[in-house]
Amino acid sequence: MAEAEPPRPDPDALLALAAREHRGRLKVFLGAAPGVGKTFEMLAEARRRAAGGDDVLIGIVETHGRAETIAQIADLPILPRAALHHRGQVLEEFDLDAALARRPAILLLDELAHSNAPGSRHPKRWQDVEELREAGIEVWTTMNVQHLESLGDAVARITGVRVAETVPDAVLAGADAVELIDIPPAELLDRLKQGRIYRPEQAQRALRSFFREGNLAALREMALRRVADRVDADITGWMRANAVSGPWPSGDRVLALVGADPSAESVVRHARRIADALRAPLLALHVEGAEPPEAALRLAESLGAEVETVAAHDVPGAILAHARARNATHLVMGRGRPALWRRLTGRTLSAQMARRAEDFTLHLVPRPTALPRPRRAGPQAPPWLSWASVPLLVALATLVGVATDGAVPEGALGMVYLVPIVAAAVLFGPWHGLLAAGLAFICWNFLFLPPRYTLVIAGPQDVVGAVVFALVALLLAGTTGRLGQSMRITRARARGLRRLLEFSRRLGGPGGLPELLPAVAQEAARAMEGPAVVILPLPPLGPEEAPEPVIRAANPVDAQPDEGAMAAARWALRHGKPTGRGTDTLPDVAWRFLPMRTAHGVVGLVGIQPRAPDGERDRTLAGLLDQAAVAIERAQLMEEQARGTARAETEQLRSALLTSLGHDLRTPLTAIRGAIETLRASPALSEATRDDLLLAAEEETTRLGRYIANILDMVRIENGQVVPKREPTDIADAIEAAAGRLQRTTGRPITREVAALPLVPLDPSLLDQVLGNLLDNALKFSGPDGAVRARAWRDGHDIAIAVEDEGPGIPAEDLPRIFDPFHRASRTDHIAAGTGLGLAICRGLVAAMGGRITAESPAFPGGRGTRIVMRFPV
Repeated sequence: MAEAEPPRPDPDALLALAAREHRGRLKVFLGAAPGVGKTFEMLAEARRRAAGGDDVLIGIVETHGRAETIAQIADLPILPRAALHHRGQVLEEFDLDAALARRPAILLLDELAHSNAPGSRHPKRWQDVEELREAGIEVWTTMNVQHLESLGDAVARITGVRVAETVPDAVLAGADAVELIDIPPAELLDRLKQGRIYRPEQAQRALRSFFREGNLAALREMALRRVADRVDADITGWMRANAVSGPWPSGDRVLALVGADPSAESVVRHARRIADALRAPLLALHVEGAEPPEAALRLAESLGAEVETVAAHDVPGAILAHARARNATHLVMGRGRPALWRRLTGRTLSAQMARRAEDFTLHLVPRPTALPRPRRAGPQAPPWLSWASVPLLVALATLVGVATDGAVPEGALGMVYLVPIVAAAVLFGPWHGLLAAGLAFICWNFLFLPPRYTLVIAGPQDVVGAVVFALVALLLAGTTGRLGQSMRITRARARGLRRLLEFSRRLGGPGGLPELLPAVAQEAARAMEGPAVVILPLPPLGPEEAPEPVIRAANPVDAQPDEGAMAAARWALRHGKPTGRGTDTLPDVAWRFLPMRTAHGVVGLVGIQPRAPDGERDRTLAGLLDQAAVAIERAQLMEEQARGTARAETEQLRSALLTSLGHDLRTPLTAIRGAIETLRASPALSEATRDDLLLAAEEETTRLGRYIANILDMVRIENGQVVPKREPTDIADAIEAAAGRLQRTTGRPITREVAALPLVPLDPSLLDQVLGNLLDNALKFSGPDGAVRARAWRDGHDIAIAVEDEGPGIPAEDLPRIFDPFHRASRTDHIAAGTGLGLAICRGLVAAMGGRITAESPAFPGGRGTRIVMRFPV
């Protein structure tokens, strides 16, 4: 007989050990309450290590004025603290960068739950510890059990004090060593009364609130249990990494064996009671064979069990291997309803476990007296139909045998009867295959083996053939039946995985909620073969109101839950739990509502009307919901980001508009007011002075009107109210009109270079406004003697119009934003900037006429000049 394969180390345990090798060690001195001596013991151990030659450095140690703790520091080196300035105060905090640069062998960092001062790199000290460990530095630290994040509510109920500073449980679980510093509550109270923990006035307040003997006893029990759990985890991890088969009775661990029989939920509840009585961890295991018991596995998860599923042909062997790997000591299983032949031959699972599980305590749960029958939805084929199909398959094989009788030997006709055996086993199961094997053997013997039409077998050769046929038939029935079940399960899983893959591709594509939600409804309807709806919460109107469910997508589009179903949806949305058909809440409702969860809560619901219960479909739908929840949250965040960007741009535009109104309009108003006040106060002014003042007021009024017109034009462009009136336009005439008008008003020459061009369908008034703005801008920024030129030429399929000046040009950093509203390029020649709307208006008007506009700078050698180019399609 072949020797059994030796046990192998668990790969996950080996990976965990390998991951720790590249990080610094963490040792936690854990106590039940302040004053038990955590810091004292840490310093004492550090002094012993320093005396042995180790490089020990104190990063932070809080002595709280205790003389015994101060004395333990002795000559240990101390890292200077960093000074942080906050609101006019200087705060001292742990210097993380100095510790990383110093890189001691052991760093002492007291009070792991401490919150760092504002301005530190990390808000919490435990985050400093994680960075130090990533750098390979070993850290020793202290903490009290009440600072564990998972114990916050329990500590608040016991002591009446809500702990504000907490440490994630994963930090303590990831520590390399946890040392419990423990003293009895009575001794701790004596130390408090003696003033060895707090000052007298603080000690009196503590005795009246936190430091009561009952509180301290409860906290001590929490600390002891945490350390015991940690030791148990260390033992289990060591056994898995070193391939040591258990169980080791160092601590109790309960394993519930969840089968596919109706008593699975009773097994889970019984195992939970045993675990509570033993105060032991609870595990749940299902060995895959038939359809997994989804309800029992969900119940195990809800009761706090660690659920695992494995696939194996040797069910008892797989159970024992898993139990030894997890160091389980108690196995809880149901009696089930095994077949009669299994009970007679001792092949039941309970009998096999009783023989092989010699190292475990085995619990057999009584069979429930009354088990509810699962309700089936939709039309179902009657059970007798599959059994009635078996004789029909054998009859078809018999007809084939009769038709070939004489041409085929009698022994070979037996092979024809193997076909209905295989077909019955694959289509209906192994028991149907066994029935087909029996009927096939009778028909073959009665009709074709001599002497015919009797069940007597005449010769030795026929006896051997009949025996071989019977053995082959039985083997095919059992093996093919199990293979058929496995193929059906595998095919269903493959369909589910394919749907998940296709769905993930659809979710990864572009689009928002309007495209995403119908896809979710469609996939849910396909997975469950029934109607499906997607429900999102409508934000409540007040703080006391609950979110209202709103149907955002449905498949088919006319699927509509009734009012009773929507009440179930409100409950599911409020509590974040499944409700409706097939659940423990409102099971009489025709719809089932499943929450879509992310790390931030429930983003919505999927409502389904499943036609029949199916564990594989449920698992597929669960995967779809997980992906859909993440995709919906991502789409909502993108929409919120887009709204935030739009709000920011609106605020920026509003701010720029107010700034422009406040700054650019103040100058002409001031000039106009000054001119009017001067004319009013000094009626004896000369005629020339009066004319100058009136001319100045007129010019500033024109300037003010131009500012207001620009702002109104910008508003019209932003609102899409500019509709060009296209007509054939001569580009040369448009340039001549705009340049000539500015030349007359400013007295500045403007060079025109226009090639022979065809007429272009443009709006002449809008084009004149654009050219006027560009030429006025060029004259302004080219200086009093700078040349300005307007050109037009044919550029492929476009007509190009350029306005050039020889001014200082546009800085490179301002060039991409030169057409933005209210943007003003920085200048070095002290040229007064305008409102920043001229070029923005030009871009809007050019775009309205179907063209595009660009800016180039520098336009001429020497780094000077600007060229604004417009292009319109011919």
